[in-house]
Amino acid sequence: MAVLSVLSAVPLHAAAIDSTLYTYYNIGTDLTGISLTVCGSLPDSDGCYGSGSMGPFGRVGSMIEGNPAQNVKKGTVTRYIYVVDVASGSGGDGVALYVYKKVDTISGSDDSVAVTLYKTISLTGLTGGNTATAFLAANTKFLFIGTNQNGNVVSVTKTDLDVSTVSETSEALSSITANGYGDISLVWGTGQGAVFEIITPTGKGGVGGAPASFLQNTTQGAVPSMLP
Repeated sequence: MAVLSVLSAVPLHAAAIDSTLYTYYNIGTDLTGISLTVCGSLPDSDGCYGSGSMGPFGRVGSMIEGNPAQNVKKGTVTRYIYVVDVASGSGGDGVALYVYKKVDTISGSDDSVAVTLYKTISLTGLTGGNTATAFLAANTKFLFIGTNQNGNVVSVTKTDLDVSTVSETSEALSSITANGYGDISLVWGTGQGAVFEIITPTGKGGVGGAPASFLQNTTQGAVPSMLP
């Protein structure tokens, strides 16, 4: 009976301890730095609770948040933030992935925010530059990254940040999109000559061909001008 009482006291679908908070980001006009601020409400308080910064970068090409991991006992919520720099290195044409660790420590009516650089990875095989467009999508296991400067695509495993080559083609990459189940669509080329390949959530290749096709999710609308 005691065991049953303990179990019944713990909600099966309890809200995340930071579910009433949100983080908003600002990228400087020169695209070399990112700031973030955490706001929302907690028991007996509301407003903004903390901030952090990321950079400097050569040029921010794209960024995405990782899934949160919470420790209810410690009152912490940890997220990794992934930033693609498309003007990395001494020549300004390299591509690097910066991984930042953001920890919210929630205690009563306050949230202490800490943002630290976790790791920097040079993405060999990808080409950047001041005019490069970065493409980035993710699922629970992988990040998929490329630019419009060549047809190369790499995957980065979230658990150990291992980098693998997904594709090396002569046709320039034109988009990477994802759906809510973790499928990823890679598209090369534009117009009638564009082709695509679907990568499944396990990282394996699926269907592909022409015409170019993109994936859609439930939170972000597709903008035609950003598609091939």
